[in-house]
Amino acid sequence: MKREVNILDKFLSEGLIFCVSYNIYEPIVIKERIYCMKKTLIPILADQLSQDLSSLKVSDKNESVILLMELNEEVSNVPHHRKKIIFLLSAMRHFAKQMEINGWEVDYVSLDDENNSGNLIEEIRKAILRHRVNQVRICEPSDWHTLNKIVMFDKKNSTNFTITPDNRFLSSHSEFEEWAEGRKQYRMEFFYREMRRKTNILMETNKPVGGKWNFDKVNRKPPSKGLTPPPPIYFSPDEITKDVIYLIKEKYPYRIGEVENFFYAVTRDDALKSLSYFIDNLLPQFGEYQDALMTDQPFLFHSILSPYINIGLLLPLEVCLAVEKAYYDGKAPLNSVEGYIRQIIGWREYVRGIYWLKMPNYLQENALEASRELPDFYWTGNTDMHCLSESFKQTLKYSYAHHIQRLMITGNFALLIGVNPIDLHRWYLAVYIDAFEWVELPNTLGMSQFGDGGLLGSKPYASSGAYINRMSNYCSSCKYNVKEKLGDYACPFNSLYWNFIAKNEENLLDNPRMSMPYRNLKKMDKKLLSSLIDQADNFISTIEKSKNYE
Repeated sequence: MKREVNILDKFLSEGLIFCVSYNIYEPIVIKERIYCMKKTLIPILADQLSQDLSSLKVSDKNESVILLMELNEEVSNVPHHRKKIIFLLSAMRHFAKQMEINGWEVDYVSLDDENNSGNLIEEIRKAILRHRVNQVRICEPSDWHTLNKIVMFDKKNSTNFTITPDNRFLSSHSEFEEWAEGRKQYRMEFFYREMRRKTNILMETNKPVGGKWNFDKVNRKPPSKGLTPPPPIYFSPDEITKDVIYLIKEKYPYRIGEVENFFYAVTRDDALKSLSYFIDNLLPQFGEYQDALMTDQPFLFHSILSPYINIGLLLPLEVCLAVEKAYYDGKAPLNSVEGYIRQIIGWREYVRGIYWLKMPNYLQENALEASRELPDFYWTGNTDMHCLSESFKQTLKYSYAHHIQRLMITGNFALLIGVNPIDLHRWYLAVYIDAFEWVELPNTLGMSQFGDGGLLGSKPYASSGAYINRMSNYCSSCKYNVKEKLGDYACPFNSLYWNFIAKNEENLLDNPRMSMPYRNLKKMDKKLLSSLIDQADNFISTIEKSKNYE
């Protein structure tokens, strides 16, 4: 039995076989029909909706039954945005329908089924009994906790239980471990270059197309006056989606998030249309405006493909190849194409590698010892700070915000006031449609909050109001003055920034990328610094703590 290096200590493998058995032999009759014996049960999780899934590719549809489960434990592990729940359940139901059309037998357990335990392991156990299978084959889960449940389940039982590797990713666990071994520092840029070489994307004779690995310097433009991005592509809910919307409205009437105007793709065909729309209409200007922020423009030139990639409706390699083709066909400039591809084969693969390398202890990291509760306006959007209000209200409406809103608005604010990273992690996991722990936890705890002490990001992404003013038009609509540091109408980000720098000096002074802020802190008038700290502390004291939104 082939085992991977190191990661298997945390029970994940490529092709690892577990054994499970059940000592119950009585006939099982469900809903007045007796299930026929099948050789293999194939559970497919909510974020594994790919017809090319590894567990399917090695299975005979005539000797298998697919199990899809809508689980309350997954819906309620954090208070997920209702649009996110609708998206996942509708996509699952459409996937089940398509697999039946393709000739597979599908056992579907709906959320409102009175016999649904809401528990993954229990539903797998029940399905084993229903179908009298002699083996279970499952593609490796994307998160550590689910894999742990499956392994614990395996240890207590003895029927053939096979976990196949997740073939939707381009770098295996062993490949990432091999890359990481012996390095004093992990940096995405170097990993990204290896992934470019591996995939041969935007490469010519082992050198990057255009002579550069990235084009960051031209990809940081603020929004120009009169900039009007095309709207995203919208899909009207069909009857399946309408049924799910009704179910979620009834079952979770008080859960956060609007359910109206649901427009996301929930099938592979529509996800492919979204990809084509992005390439034709948005990709040409994506690069230069990828970090820009605009009032009433939540999507700008972003693709909104991450939800579809993360649940399997699109594959990362096919997206990157389509984007690369746009460059060679003259449809989009190199800076846009490279910038987008880097997000997928660079950053996305990189954070997954970090997640599996460092879990489960990664959840406990809190290098800055931040302990403050999440402010209530993260759930309501009710704040006079326009940049925050805009990001929160957009999030509550669409279950979406792009990476700069997450990193430099909502994440930056939480960092500056000292929010416990796990509280922020749970919020991001709850509210964003593309958030799954493997991708969201490293981004939040590591990149945004510096909770891992610099493992993921080389410095804390902390900034005053100056960055927000430079990259957006938010400040012109705000009650506060971004140019002021002190006073009732001074932008809170300004005093919060210097308060953060001063109070974290012991932890950050030796960081080479923080040398400039600490040189400026040393030069600052002591009375001014004291006033800034007082202003920040007074502002923080007025923030209402988060209520229970479970």
